[in-house]
Amino acid sequence: MIPLLLIAQYSAPLAFTATGETIGQKSGVLNIGLEGIMLLAAYASVSVGLATGSPWMGMLAAIACAVVLSLIQGFFTIILATDQVVAGTAVNLFALGLTGTLFALGAAKGESLSGAPRLPELVPGVDPVLLLLPILVGCASWGLTKTAFGLALRAAGEYPAAVESAGFSVTKLRLIAQGLNGLFAGLGGGYLALGLVQAFAENMTSGRGFVAIALVTFGRWKPWWALGASLLIGTLEWAQVAMQGKSPLPIQFFTALPYLVALIVLVIAGKGTMAPGALGLAYRREK
Repeated sequence: MIPLLLIAQYSAPLAFTATGETIGQKSGVLNIGLEGIMLLAAYASVSVGLATGSPWMGMLAAIACAVVLSLIQGFFTIILATDQVVAGTAVNLFALGLTGTLFALGAAKGESLSGAPRLPELVPGVDPVLLLLPILVGCASWGLTKTAFGLALRAAGEYPAAVESAGFSVTKLRLIAQGLNGLFAGLGGGYLALGLVQAFAENMTSGRGFVAIALVTFGRWKPWWALGASLLIGTLEWAQVAMQGKSPLPIQFFTALPYLVALIVLVIAGKGTMAPGALGLAYRREK
């Protein structure tokens, strides 16, 4: 397969998730629970895909689980004004514990979560979900910058009181953003499982949710830039697999390289960036 297509495949889970998180952060909500949401989506996609024999049912299950879990987190952080970091950490622990328990129970019964149906390819290396990625990134960019809804959503992340004064509901805008965030994270988790490996393993997201959050900052809260940052990390992930057994360096070096580069780039690119003014801050409507 052409290396560029392989890089696109390895980049897709991060790109989907980072695009959704860009929308969420633009509304003022930091979703620390992305790791858990992606993990639960990956489990749902494989288990439902195996049960039905359809990768599309698996992807739908991934999206549904991710949206529900994202909205549950949104209920606590947006409506109940719970600390966003605490709520996100709880989501991560919940998903890790739930998927680990279900995986262990299935293994004890002799059930396997491997050999899930592969997404059909339109041409070698290109499936419909991968083809959908640039379209959705373009829609996210256009929606955030060229529509009245996007303007209101961005204002909710900058000056929520002004948004309320203009007749919009900050709560509704942020909940919609979290629903979209969950949709994209579901695509990311589902594609990781069905688009790349057709299997589920415990903690298979391996920190990708946290990397996606970092890529939003790296991408300056712009969907296309977040896509570019995802392609950088995806290139390193592809190189990690391609170099296995071909380099005198230990495999652990290549495994850690994408995360190390993401950290370095975040430190360098994060200087001078301006996050949304109300990011991470709960909003209570004044009476």
